[in-house]
Amino acid sequence: MPRTNDKTPRLRAHPLPDPFHIVLVEPEIPPNTGNIARLGAATGSPLHLVGPLGFRIDEHSVRRAGVDYWHLVDVRRHLDFSHFLHAFAKEGEKEGAPRAQPGKLHLFSAVARRSYIEADFAPGDALVFGRESVGLPEELLEAHADRVVAIPTLGAVRSLNLANAVGIALFEALRKVGALDATFLG
Repeated sequence: MPRTNDKTPRLRAHPLPDPFHIVLVEPEIPPNTGNIARLGAATGSPLHLVGPLGFRIDEHSVRRAGVDYWHLVDVRRHLDFSHFLHAFAKEGEKEGAPRAQPGKLHLFSAVARRSYIEADFAPGDALVFGRESVGLPEELLEAHADRVVAIPTLGAVRSLNLANAVGIALFEALRKVGALDATFLG
């Protein structure tokens, strides 16, 4: 296949007016977060980084890691999950009026009993993922037990790579709400 340049049209879809939010709770591995940031830039999805990070995201560190699209990402930092929840509750307020229906949380965990295919995704919802090493904290899963879903695997692996899981979940959510139905070359 021939290499393309920046002038070659690419298949596109219109961004959602109320995008999905990608939430990473205490991510540990810089390349995963870099890949997920790229997904955020490609889909117009804000990236929420919650709690302490296992790496730095200052301009020098990002540039050194070769992440040349960081300026295209809507990155939001939150001290902890309660601070994220507070900010997310205010998300979408227009001219002082709260949105008609607040976005829902969808927490992803390898130990969930329900598939992400069954999730009732809607624009403005938050897709929440935990640390690469241990996932989301048990107390968070228990507090939102009705919102916990998993991506089923067919093999014996313990879990999927975080960046892959976010990509699978985000594009399924976009597909479910029809965001990928009207594509164009642009």
